[in-house]
Amino acid sequence: MNIEIKKSVKPVNYIDAINFMEERLEQIFKKNEKELIWTLEHDEIYTAGTSYSKNDIIDNSIKIIQTNRGGKITCHGPGQLICYFVLDLRDKKDIRKFINSIEKTIIETLKTFDIETFADKDNIGIWHNENNKINKVAAIGVRVKKWIAYHGFAININNNLNQYKKIIPCGIKDKGITNLRKIKNKDYSKLKDLLIEKFISNLKN
Repeated sequence: MNIEIKKSVKPVNYIDAINFMEERLEQIFKKNEKELIWTLEHDEIYTAGTSYSKNDIIDNSIKIIQTNRGGKITCHGPGQLICYFVLDLRDKKDIRKFINSIEKTIIETLKTFDIETFADKDNIGIWHNENNKINKVAAIGVRVKKWIAYHGFAININNNLNQYKKIIPCGIKDKGITNLRKIKNKDYSKLKDLLIEKFISNLKN
C-alpha cells in the first residue's frame, strides 16, 4: 500500500479539507496520486450528512454546513481528533469490510488506553458503556465514489461536550456523547500515531 500520511497541526477549514480530499480522489482514480490518511482538527462547526433531518437541530441559531458524507448531523471542534482518508477500494469492492476495519482500528487503539468500546450495527460509531449508560465516543461518516472511500471518522478526546446540546447527534435521542478525558483522565498524546499504525495494519488484512 502506498499511502501518504498527513498530520496537520493547526486547525483546518472544513470546506478546504473536503475540497482537498475530492481533488485527491480524482487523482487517485487516474492513478496519479498516492492514497491518503490525514489527521487534523477543525474549529467549532456543525456538519450535516446526506440523511440528516431538520428535526435534529435543537438550537436554530447554529450554522450548519451540509456535506455529501453519509450520516446525519454532528459537530467538530478543538479536542476532537479527526482522521480523514482517501482510500482506493477498487481491488476489494467491500464497503462493509472497510467500515469494519475502521471500527476495529478505533476499538483496538482505545483498548491500549484501557478503554473498552464497541461497535453497534444499528447505530454507526463507536460506543462506551458506563454503568449501563451508552455514550458515543467516536463518529464515522464515509462516502464512496468510483469505489474510492473518503471523509473519515472523529474521536472525542477532550472536546467541548456542551456543543452537542444544540443538536440531536447523529439523530440518536436515547444515547449520549462522551470523550476520552471524561472516561479516563490520561495522556492521549500518542493516540494519533497509534491510530494511524493500527489503521494501516487493518487495511492490509
